[in-house]
Amino acid sequence: MDEVLLRRLTPDVLAVLVRRGADFAAAEDAVQDALIEALRVWPADAPRDAKGWLITVAWRKFLDATRADAARRRREDRVEEEPPPGPAPSADDTLRLYFLCAHPSLTPASAVALTLRAVGGLTTRQIARAYLVPEATMAQRISRAKRTVSGVRFDRPGDVATVLRVLYLVFNEGYSGDVDLAAEAIRLTRQLATAVDHPEVAGLLALMLLHHARRAARTAPDGSLVPLAEQDRGRWDTRLITEGVGVLQAALARDRLGEFQAQAAIAALHADAPTAEETDWPQIVEWYDELARLTDSPVVRLNRAVAVGEADGPRAGLAALAGLDPSLPRHTAAAAYLHERAGDAATAARLYAEAAHKASNLAERDHLTRQAARLNTRGARSR
Repeated sequence: MDEVLLRRLTPDVLAVLVRRGADFAAAEDAVQDALIEALRVWPADAPRDAKGWLITVAWRKFLDATRADAARRRREDRVEEEPPPGPAPSADDTLRLYFLCAHPSLTPASAVALTLRAVGGLTTRQIARAYLVPEATMAQRISRAKRTVSGVRFDRPGDVATVLRVLYLVFNEGYSGDVDLAAEAIRLTRQLATAVDHPEVAGLLALMLLHHARRAARTAPDGSLVPLAEQDRGRWDTRLITEGVGVLQAALARDRLGEFQAQAAIAALHADAPTAEETDWPQIVEWYDELARLTDSPVVRLNRAVAVGEADGPRAGLAALAGLDPSLPRHTAAAAYLHERAGDAATAARLYAEAAHKASNLAERDHLTRQAARLNTRGARSR
């Protein structure tokens, strides 16, 4: 079963159902039912036209659900006849769906959650992790969003900021392991950059390109994470870096700074350093100051504390970290790193082990466990 193919086809199938007259919530349910059917049928009997098969099955699922719902019987005249068979349309409606999901009737948070689930291909658990909320809470939020837009005509697209937030979260999920998902987010952001004249669109595209340029160096042959400072910079994609820096410079020249441009500026400084030791950490701290002013995000302040530790020494970094909520994701890992830099290996080892227990994915957990084991082994030898 080609799950990447299913994820890629889902937005197109959903768009076809919406164009045929299905309201979004019902269409999304029908597509999910069709995907379940595909998982059951395809391993033994794969269709020749995967997209056409999904459209046919999803449309029939929608018709069945519509006919079974007495409250929607007044729409049966419109959906009674199944459209004639033929080749599936080749138009890419994914970006349009992103805008439609960012509907004005939804709050930005609900619009993002709905889009990530229905169009972005993320699971409820992945979305909940991105928002730092329990899975059950996110499931309720998505269900409320679907009820809100049920029966609503999707003729008033949402704003660019919400779409950018969705694309950013999709990219982050892909960047954490699924390269295809990250590449899809870049593809859609490129489309958006050609269609919308907005400096933050350019900022997000630059940020994605600069991060994606490092993908080949982020993991070792055994799949373990390689920290930024230890990555082989010769494996970074200089073509993507050059493009990302060019896009960022053009956006910054417009003097309308936004958070994605500030994040991209930080990524560009990392990309510009020939070695980790030559990184311009004081300037990175200044960009984190700008980013904190723009977002007031505790996660940004956490990253800033680590940057302060690099620029002014680990004790200064620990002082900056002390004022932040210790329950923040990666707070414990950051404290471990700064304590190790400060020469307190015993505390660092304990904190690395604690951070590994809190890690949200296997690769990060393994990396932190290795760090703890490395320091414990060193301490045992010194004794």
